[in-house]
Formats: sequence, C-alpha cells, structure tokens
Amino acid sequence: MWILVLFGTHWVLSAFAQSSFHHRYASHRMFTMSKRMERVFHLFTYIAQGSSYLSPRAYAIMHREHHAFSDTERDPHAPGFFRNVFGMMWATAKKYSAHLKRRSNPEARFLGDYPEWPTLERIADAWTGRVAWGAGYTLLYLGLATAWWQFLLLPAHYIMGPIHGAIVNWCGHSYGYRNFGTRDKSRNFLPIDVVTLGELYQNNHHHAAGRINFAFRKFELDPTYLVLRGLAKLRVIQFTPGALGAAA
Repeated sequence: MWILVLFGTHWVLSAFAQSSFHHRYASHRMFTMSKRMERVFHLFTYIAQGSSYLSPRAYAIMHREHHAFSDTERDPHAPGFFRNVFGMMWATAKKYSAHLKRRSNPEARFLGDYPEWPTLERIADAWTGRVAWGAGYTLLYLGLATAWWQFLLLPAHYIMGPIHGAIVNWCGHSYGYRNFGTRDKSRNFLPIDVVTLGELYQNNHHHAAGRINFAFRKFELDPTYLVLRGLAKLRVIQFTPGALGAAA
C-alpha cells in the first residue's frame, strides 16, 4: 500500500512540475511570477524530479524546436522517425544533453526567456546528486516494500522525467483523436491523459500553443491548468495576456 502511495505521489508531483514549470512557464511563458516565486517553483521541480531532474533551459530550447519542426526530421522527438519509443528516448536524450552542455547551436529564436539558476543546476546535474536521489528511493523501497513485484516500480523513479516526456511525445503524436487540422500528426490521447495531467492533449496544444488550458471540449479536463488557475486566483502567479485564449 505505502509503495503505491509513494509511487503515485512521485509520479503526480513530477508530472505537474514538468507540465507547469518546464512546459507552460519555461518553454511558453503562459504565466509570470516574481523572481522569488520562480525560485520556489524551481526548487520544487528539483525535489519533485530528483534523480531525473531536467534543466528548464535545455528543455525549453528543445521544446521550442519541437513546435517549430513538429513531426519533421528536425523535430527532436518525432515518433514517425523511430522504430520504437526507446530509440526516440535515446535520440531525445542526446539532443537534450547537447543543449545542456551548450554544445549545440540552436537558432536565436529558441533562446532566452527561461529560468536559470546556475548553482542549483550544477548540483542537480552532478552524478553524485543523481545517485544520491536514486539511493534514497531504493532505501525507501527496502523499508516499505512488502512484495517482490513492488521493486519493479523502482527503476521508474530513477528516470521519471524522461518517462513522462516519452509517453507524451510518443503517444501524443501516434494515438488518439484530433480536434484540429494542424500540419503535424499531433493527437489527443484519452484516457491516458489522466496520468500526464493534461499533457496528452497534444493536438489541442499544437493548435493553440500559447493557450494555458489544453482542454477544449466539454469532456476534456486539464488538471495542471486547474491547479495553475487556483494559484492565479491566489495571486501567486499571473496569466500572461492571451494565455486564456479562445474557447474553441
């Protein structure tokens, strides 16, 4: 029971961090916040992702490239160019690493306006820190697990962030339905979207990339947006002009 609670909590917090901070804030600037609150979000993201922490800068550059070149050979993660999701994950990891180490040469239009915190980035990207997080997850499992099969969940904790990205980019451009006739192959994939907190409304998002609510139809629900709307009402964040977009 406790292992499932641990896994579910880590999954939801990590997915929310990636959806809100990396995607909607760092990549698209759908909302703004004070520098202090940005640091709070940044630290929360590091804690939520742990050993699989992703740099907001590298993520933002790669995601902007994805929108510009969606489902073409220049897309960092287009399912149509890979035999399976593992091949896509590996190619994405190499592209991410190049941006992270500043060994890439991205176009100027993909640069800037993303959060950077050099001290935290050095700590988060160090292998000592990643291994320490992994060891912490393992110790928790050793103390809480009551059956052998529960340990099968453990590897997912180590690479939680990339797993979320792989699910969204593979399924969101391979399966499901389309509300809009975009130029790419983006799709909305229900009910799997429930575990990605709104990120699998890829067709909706590619149709209106600046709209903070990824849901359009009555039966669609975007959990990340609902949380962000609550934070906006509390004045913790402020939606940028146009982020609410049109209803359809």
